[in-house]
Amino acid sequence: MTLLVRTERGLYCQPGDFYVDPWQPVPRAVVTHAHGDHLSPGCDAYLVAEPGLALARARVPAGLIDSVAYGGTRTIGGVTLSLHPAGHILGSAQVRIEHRGEVWVVSGDYKTVPDPTCAAYEVVSAHVFITECTFGLPIYRWPAESSVRDEILAWQAANRSAGRASILFAYPLGKSQRLLALLGEFQGPIWTHGAVESMTALYRDAGIRLPLTVPVSSAPERSDWPDGFVLGPPSAQSSAWLRRFGEQRLAFASGWMLVRGARRRRNVDRGFALSDHVDWPALLAAIEATGASRVFATHGFSHELAHYLIDRGLDAGTIATHWEGEEDDASENAPENPG
Repeated sequence: MTLLVRTERGLYCQPGDFYVDPWQPVPRAVVTHAHGDHLSPGCDAYLVAEPGLALARARVPAGLIDSVAYGGTRTIGGVTLSLHPAGHILGSAQVRIEHRGEVWVVSGDYKTVPDPTCAAYEVVSAHVFITECTFGLPIYRWPAESSVRDEILAWQAANRSAGRASILFAYPLGKSQRLLALLGEFQGPIWTHGAVESMTALYRDAGIRLPLTVPVSSAPERSDWPDGFVLGPPSAQSSAWLRRFGEQRLAFASGWMLVRGARRRRNVDRGFALSDHVDWPALLAAIEATGASRVFATHGFSHELAHYLIDRGLDAGTIATHWEGEEDDASENAPENPG
């Protein structure tokens, strides 16, 4: 029996009668993490990893949400289910499903590099591995995180010398907190948009250590904006919120910034290649580490990855999602692929 099948509502596990990251309301949803293209509102019941419970409740306040610790198991209709760290954002998880000796793992979004804002990625052995491939092309190879940090700090220092505010856009859940951790030794103030501050507060409540931030809404109107960073969501770029900062330079942090032309399309002065997804080498290494004999690619360059794996003798295919082809520039309240 095929453990997971694609339906009009999402990936469905018939033996357990639940869905994984459904994109329409369903009776029972197992959710990998709290980003909008994985956590759909309107389901009757949700199961998430325990570290992501507060985030899920903030995103779906009316939902009936239960949680399980990483590595803990639940038995649902003869299926043994467990959640394991994905390293993407706080509370992100891979879903391991075992039934009659067969193991399927759904990766959700994941990255394998260390990140102090979430639990580290864990290799989970599987017969079948369903992997995201947001950046599933050989051109995507992330620079060292330390070099990205140095670029960001140098950019801010140049702006400060010229009397310009440094406005840094990043997705408010996950990427913004990773940036804050990356900038932990920065000596100046860090002001935040409300969407960023609300998610950051939940990270702090979960025990994640982050530098002090000041909500822009609480800052004096005539603050010395060039002295620090202003951190906001991509949606703020087209809003009146920017006017208060005077002369300014705009930057965007995303894996998409690695590609020529992406900065121009975003209409920003600088782009910093920082992603919460695996790059090409890490993607291939993760697939191999699972020991899976069959791989399905989803959420990204799925056909390209599947063809690559087939050419190398692996049984591979694709699973289309409702959000296939989504970009990273959606608002904080909408489904997105934030990069």
